[in-house]
Amino acid sequence: MTPAFSGSSPYCYSNSLAMVLGADSPAPSAIEVLTGSPFGAQLVEGGLPHFDPLGWDPDLGLDQAIDLLGWTCQRASGGDVTEAIGRLRQASKSGPVLVGPVDLGLLLHQPWSAGEANGGDHWVVVLDVDDEKVLFHDPDGFPFATLPIGAFAAAWNSELVDCAGPFTMRSGFRRVRQVNVLAALRSSLPTAQRWLVGGRQDERRAGHGGLGAGAAVERLAAYMLAGLDDRTRGHLAGFAVRVGTRRLSDASLWLAEVGAPDAAEIADFQARLLGSVQYSLVAGETQTAAATLRQLAATYDDLRAAVAAACGI
Repeated sequence: MTPAFSGSSPYCYSNSLAMVLGADSPAPSAIEVLTGSPFGAQLVEGGLPHFDPLGWDPDLGLDQAIDLLGWTCQRASGGDVTEAIGRLRQASKSGPVLVGPVDLGLLLHQPWSAGEANGGDHWVVVLDVDDEKVLFHDPDGFPFATLPIGAFAAAWNSELVDCAGPFTMRSGFRRVRQVNVLAALRSSLPTAQRWLVGGRQDERRAGHGGLGAGAAVERLAAYMLAGLDDRTRGHLAGFAVRVGTRRLSDASLWLAEVGAPDAAEIADFQARLLGSVQYSLVAGETQTAAATLRQLAATYDDLRAAVAAACGI
């Protein structure tokens, strides 16, 4: 049996939610599947490719996972800097606060930070706010990190991040019903199937020519053969391929656990295909990478059908 993957991956919002829920939290791998992220791919005109469903984003995914697990929380966003910091300071007195998105380019405690906003989204867990600094756990590998209040607020303002809105935070987490993680995962299958059908066109993406699942991956393969720009290639090599592969691997693991072996087998095959693109992409083997993506594109309808069968649709 192939062992489940364990190691570093960009699971910032799932790791952050797990930290906030504490001892009652399921594994971050289960949270990631509950968000719906493994069930699709998207390519929006003028945007970057992502191996998650059309219309999906981490903010939507967090709401979905929190509800499926039987929890509720207070979600707040917007306002000016003074209001936002005051809200965060007050909330952190009662417990950890899930904060995000924050702009990765402005997280100045990270040694690789460019110090300029780049629109990369990230989530952290704020522990305390005093008169000078914010104390937080950064799941990128920085426990008990600190930033001056002004620097943290600049990252949290997240004006370039296409997800949620500035100064978004979740606090006051409390369980409203007891839900076993496997029951939550089973309950998520109809939503996973709907994501695979074509995602959700919301107001942020409507009219922008978004392509979902197989069509998006087919288009990406064509773009690859035509020649990717440096930004897209860097995004794929540094983030999208590896997180997409981890998502599919975790989906396979948990689909098997909830009694959906056919869907689990397809997700495992998808993970192996997408994972193999990493070397081809970095090594510049364009033809091989494009051929593998085309093979991957053909599997999304199979996964949709298998998930539908598993939930009796």
